[in-house]
Amino acid sequence: MKKKNLVLIGNGMAGIRTIEGILNNDSDQYEITVFGTEPYPNYNRIQLSKVLQGDNSLKDITLNDWQWYEENNIRLYPGETVTKIDKNQQVLYTDKGKTKGYDKLIIATGSNPFVLPLPGVNKEGVIAFRNIDDTETIVKYSKQYKKAAVIGGGLLGLEAARGLLNLGMEVDVVHIHDYIMERQLDRTAGKLLQQELEKQGMNFHLNKVTTEIIGRKRVKGLQFNDGSQIKADLVVMAVGIKPNVDLARETGIPVNRGILVNDYMETEVANIYAVGECAEHRGMVYGLVAPLYQQGEILAKRICGIETIGYKGSVLSTQLKVSGVDVFSAGKINEEENSKVSMLHDDLQGVYQKVIFEHGKMTGAVLFGDTKDGNKFLKYIKSSVSVEEYLQSIETKTNESYSVADLPPDELICGCNGVTKGVIVEAIQSQGLTTVDQVKSCTNASRSCGGCKQLVSELLQGTLGDSYDQNQKEAICNCTILSRDEVVNQIREKGLTHIREVMNVLGWKTDGCSKCKPALNYYLGMIDPLHYQDEKEARYVNERMHANIQKDGTFSVVPRMYGGITTAEDLRKIADVADKYQVGTIKVTGGQRIDLLGVKKQDLPKIWAELDMPSGAAYAKGLRTVKTCVGDSYCRFGTQDSIGMGIRLEKKFEGLNTPHKVKMAVSACPRNCAESGIKDVGIVGVEGAWEMYVGGNGGTHLRKAELLFKFKSGEELIEMIGAFLQYYRESANYLERTSAWVERLGIDHIREVLSIESKVKELNARIEEALSVVQDPWKQAISDTNLLKDLYEAVKIPAETR
Repeated sequence: MKKKNLVLIGNGMAGIRTIEGILNNDSDQYEITVFGTEPYPNYNRIQLSKVLQGDNSLKDITLNDWQWYEENNIRLYPGETVTKIDKNQQVLYTDKGKTKGYDKLIIATGSNPFVLPLPGVNKEGVIAFRNIDDTETIVKYSKQYKKAAVIGGGLLGLEAARGLLNLGMEVDVVHIHDYIMERQLDRTAGKLLQQELEKQGMNFHLNKVTTEIIGRKRVKGLQFNDGSQIKADLVVMAVGIKPNVDLARETGIPVNRGILVNDYMETEVANIYAVGECAEHRGMVYGLVAPLYQQGEILAKRICGIETIGYKGSVLSTQLKVSGVDVFSAGKINEEENSKVSMLHDDLQGVYQKVIFEHGKMTGAVLFGDTKDGNKFLKYIKSSVSVEEYLQSIETKTNESYSVADLPPDELICGCNGVTKGVIVEAIQSQGLTTVDQVKSCTNASRSCGGCKQLVSELLQGTLGDSYDQNQKEAICNCTILSRDEVVNQIREKGLTHIREVMNVLGWKTDGCSKCKPALNYYLGMIDPLHYQDEKEARYVNERMHANIQKDGTFSVVPRMYGGITTAEDLRKIADVADKYQVGTIKVTGGQRIDLLGVKKQDLPKIWAELDMPSGAAYAKGLRTVKTCVGDSYCRFGTQDSIGMGIRLEKKFEGLNTPHKVKMAVSACPRNCAESGIKDVGIVGVEGAWEMYVGGNGGTHLRKAELLFKFKSGEELIEMIGAFLQYYRESANYLERTSAWVERLGIDHIREVLSIESKVKELNARIEEALSVVQDPWKQAISDTNLLKDLYEAVKIPAETR
């Protein structure tokens, strides 16, 4: 039976959660296409503040990576916006000239930040805080300017302010109301939160109406309606959001504040649905993740033809940590004339609790400082617990310390995703789960805001009992309970030869995922490099394409330049290729290589062929570059031939597969111009000797490399580098950088192992075996017609270069 075409407009959390539900319910019914305006895979927008604060990267908050779309046969068009829907012909059009027919269409366009229409709002330095690009722009500004103002004292504004403080800026928060977070907290809790945030360094300007953004071309400050002003080099607008309904309105789909939908998320136009922040249900538009996920689950079942009770609306609740302070609210947050209130306010312990009753039933709760009872109160509010039942629960409560084990099975643990204690415990017992990450993967608990991770951990401990600590090995992914060492040992002992065989023999719980497939592919190749056939479909997209994908969907080309040395002839080739294929940007990388950015996918093989240079492996889990200084060939202070050594190392180890990328550098003197002290392997030439440093990292988690050994000859040095790399290849977890590996094993342990001469010889023999089968991937690709057709749309390679 021919599959129907299902198209999703919007690559955000609500839309993709709906797709996940469809895949779980009936993965064979639809061909799925997703259009996303942002050039990224699906990421957790709730965690943007963590990126701004420096705790996470985009990779850390990605919910479904590029591989997930491929594994589920989902065609994703990142960085492409749907501009028109023909509801009669059931066809849509994009800003890149694409047309796509549909049988079912889901609109999940989310919302846009509300920007106050103030004089000066278009000045440089005024920005919203809504997506990853906003976050990166704010970080860039923080490196140049030091005085920031955030307009908006709601949750998003406070998270932005906390991030700006972390970036070293002075921060003023401007709010139109007389206390902060008035939509989630009552006045008392809002004032308590303000006091805590002031201790962290935030300044507050309450009851302030901004009338103008001051400055000429760029922002210099804010003007208020009472005549006062403040200075600001950066203004972050965080005053709210509005549903993105423009496309629906232009299509003739009925809208109010949001796109009007019924209980099954159906619009009034046949075969068109809406879900998430852009949808309006029974007069309500929701901006919190829990209701949006509930909508997605209902819609997934509807589209798959599964009988289900429609969406009836949600009791709004918020449980989160604002700049390190726990707050919770659910239902009504402010009492009315006929309300009854139970209140606890302990200034000494910084705890506040208010519970609201109307007509004898619980209707709302606000907690500050201690929010462990938040989910219990949410359940009470949903079930309209009476005053008597509530008082009885207080009376029967013992003086024992709080334990998640005391909660009933229907107690909500993860409010965002609606996961109860019973569901988690059953999954732990039936699926053999032993870690929080496994529980997250299996049940979705802690997948969104992450506030329930501690409760999930306690449930694991309570359910597994004495075996909990013994079972805290790190499984390579959630598809198996086996650790890296167990998998590698079983592959060796059982003589396993390919990924599917490993999964079948070792009892994989699934068909594999984007985390374990690349890892198994690496381990199999590392164990038997002479006979293993690399399973390219298991590699990450960059490695499979032999080029780094950029955020606009184009690719980059970095040719190999040994030791950073090039020739006039190679430079001419690069310039000619850049002109011919209209390369967007030419950049010198931090590793002393030339990067051609903005290359179309279909042009990649043609560029490789015309360059006729080896791949620089800028995408690889392997040796990237060996950076060098000019050495004693030219430098007045040079002590060794760093260029020569860099070229030898790069030619020796190029193409080697490793658990993660490996960067090297060779400096010819203690001045260390090539930055050898922050490389995976860093060499420093001193008078009459070479020093070898290992485990450095110049990235987010900066780590200084540690001295391993000192050698008199270059041959001894190269032999030790080979032994070190092979020991890393054989004992590191896949995707573990040398910095983390060295820290985990300890430099003393590594030094002890590599002090054994016979061990060094064995390791070098095995790395020579691995290197013996290395081929240049670019030449391999342009000579493989099947590969060209599969990956690069059957482009033609000039005959003279083949």
